[in-house]
Amino acid sequence: MNRKLPADQGVQYASHEYVNCLKEHGIKISMGRKGNLYDNAFAESFIKTLKYEEVYLNEYGTFDDALQNIDRFIEEAYNSKRLHSSIGYKSPVDFEKAMVLNILA
Repeated sequence: MNRKLPADQGVQYASHEYVNCLKEHGIKISMGRKGNLYDNAFAESFIKTLKYEEVYLNEYGTFDDALQNIDRFIEEAYNSKRLHSSIGYKSPVDFEKAMVLNILA
């Protein structure tokens, strides 16, 4: 019988070394609840988009090359141009601008 733990419930994500590394870098610890596949739906959707619209389309020579291209994709495509259904089919940048204008108005 082949039994696997879901990735978001793996013991590696609760290890002291991993948790301490997150804390050192100011990263909020997040783990989905057991049996609730919707907890990480937004993150899973983003990772799928990143893979299909950036990573799978390119070959990176080095880790730094990959990091620069992924950073560029997130800033120039995902946050600035790509429309997101969860925020009224606006880009995150446009959504944020609209929110700031509404708050200041």
